[in-house]
Amino acid sequence: MALGNHSTVTEFILLGLSADPHVQALFFVLFLAIYLLTLLGNMTMMLVIQVDSHLHTPMYFFLSHLSFLDFCFSSATVPKMLEILLSQKKTISVVGCLTQVFSVFYLGGTEACLLSVMAYDRYAAICHPLLYDQKMSNQVYNKLVWGSWSLSFLDAFTNIILAMNLDFCRNQSIPHYSCELPSLFPLSCSDVSTNFTVLLFFGLLHGLGTCLLIIFSYTPIISTILSISSSSGRSKAFSTCSSHLTGVILFYGSAFLLYLMPISGSPLELIFSVQYSVITPLVNPFIYSLKNNEVKAAMRRTFRKYLQHHLTKDRR
Repeated sequence: MALGNHSTVTEFILLGLSADPHVQALFFVLFLAIYLLTLLGNMTMMLVIQVDSHLHTPMYFFLSHLSFLDFCFSSATVPKMLEILLSQKKTISVVGCLTQVFSVFYLGGTEACLLSVMAYDRYAAICHPLLYDQKMSNQVYNKLVWGSWSLSFLDAFTNIILAMNLDFCRNQSIPHYSCELPSLFPLSCSDVSTNFTVLLFFGLLHGLGTCLLIIFSYTPIISTILSISSSSGRSKAFSTCSSHLTGVILFYGSAFLLYLMPISGSPLELIFSVQYSVITPLVNPFIYSLKNNEVKAAMRRTFRKYLQHHLTKDRR
């Protein structure tokens, strides 16, 4: 990755979550446990969806991509955070910082697109059940997923190319535990107006645009559910959407609160950032498994097969 005119500054200082060594040690243990649980939860979801034929449907195809995104999203920020908490050296290279910015943009943007695609899938299933196979054919849902990845790559690539041309020659300190593009602007002595405009454009496209798509999908969904005469029918229809809605609220709520706040390094900003980049990838697999009877049944079948395989192997 070429770095343009980055001759003055070669690394940044990440101030992290706390300067107290005892608090840092506590945070290290806490976030290490969260990270390991995040990897385990999302890997389990991907494995169960892959091996259980009952889950080979568009909804679970999207969910497997969401689990992969959360696996990667957490890995883009948490390992460096753990390194900073454990060591005395709190620095990150300009290359490492820009790589982290690209990863967060790419994965976060793809997740926003994927959540809107999942909302459309629920719309097709509930509002047009007889046409569902046509609206969500193999070709359609593959295009929706890979379109989400491609659009987000364009977003991340455009922003990172512009960021690579910035000259960083001021205070090297970032009041954060990870690199965020807005936090790099105050460190640059270059004109950042173009960077800010492009960031705002893609932020509105991915943030507000995908959020509106979700709202447009759920408006007829809610209307259809309310029109169902039986309470059991309404409950069953709503249960198919509740996990997705919980994930949407958690992701968009923390993202909007984080990015609408000024870059200050305040405790509240750090809390929203932790919720967005650390907690959300952790809880997503539990939201979609604990509130979904099909996933729970698939997990039981998968673990039963695994145990039977090993018991048969041991008897030999």
